[in-house]
Amino acid sequence: MTKITVFIVEDDPMVLDVNKNFLSKLTGFELIGESQSGENAFKQISRKKPDLVLLDMYLPDISGIDLFLKLRNERIPCDVIMITAARDAKTVQEVIRMGAVDYLVKPFRFERFEKALQNYYQVSKKISSASTLAQEDIDQLLGNENEQITSLPKGLNDITMKQILDGLVEVDGSITSEQLAQNVGMARVTVRKYLDFLANNGKVQIDLKYGSVGRPTKYYSIK
Repeated sequence: MTKITVFIVEDDPMVLDVNKNFLSKLTGFELIGESQSGENAFKQISRKKPDLVLLDMYLPDISGIDLFLKLRNERIPCDVIMITAARDAKTVQEVIRMGAVDYLVKPFRFERFEKALQNYYQVSKKISSASTLAQEDIDQLLGNENEQITSLPKGLNDITMKQILDGLVEVDGSITSEQLAQNVGMARVTVRKYLDFLANNGKVQIDLKYGSVGRPTKYYSIK
């Protein structure tokens, strides 16, 4: 999967720098433009057509919602994550109805920013790699799965699980447990234990690849 192109719309130079710094820490994303006003942003986005727009609500000329509406009315193919201090229920509801993929309330920590973009990356990867989607795939993309991993069994912990998942997300395609263990700096037996748990819970896909001799090799990828 190629890098996800990102355009940032933010009128505060300090916040703009923070968002750019946060984005630079993530793999799989490329910043292709920025703007501090709505009208200028609309012109650039129309021309550059980024995959994702990080959009502030309060701009000096038009509101973030007005810009969002213009993008939708012109059918410009981009997704939007709203990044704003606005937290009133009416505004949040309106943005959700317009189709924002996430909503970050300022000020926010890097971890929340990272979560929003990694979730978007996984959804984009899933859609771009498939010509058709089954109902269970759509449920997963929309967060409507009936079975969620609510707690980890004894012997597994959240921090290691996050490292394993981050390692899988960074891979363009599938990877063996040995390769993943080397990438994340863990023992192979530890990585295999987490991968087996994820596979049993439907979060990871296993593909068998056969060589000329011996047993097939397991390759893992995020569903």
